[in-house]
Amino acid sequence: MKRKDTVKLISAEEMEFIIDKDAAMVSQTIGNMLTSPGGFAEMELGEVTFPEISAVILEKICQYFYWALQYSRGKETEFHIEPELTLELMMAPNYLHT
Repeated sequence: MKRKDTVKLISAEEMEFIIDKDAAMVSQTIGNMLTSPGGFAEMELGEVTFPEISAVILEKICQYFYWALQYSRGKETEFHIEPELTLELMMAPNYLHT
């Protein structure tokens, strides 16, 4: 997979998650950062840092992006969320517009 086809998401602890750009585009916020004119550093580097989102939560968000992408293509499966992650996960979509 070519670098332009992937996006690097970086958590508060600086853990890096490299995901398909199509999956990252599930997030309106990330999509805007990667495609808006104006030369956002994120667009140039192909990476987005989330200083307020922990690695555990960002990993689950990445899983959600892939799930949502599959769901939009007609594959209907359940998305499991561990109860202990629920509160933090509910806050992240507000920021990511997912």
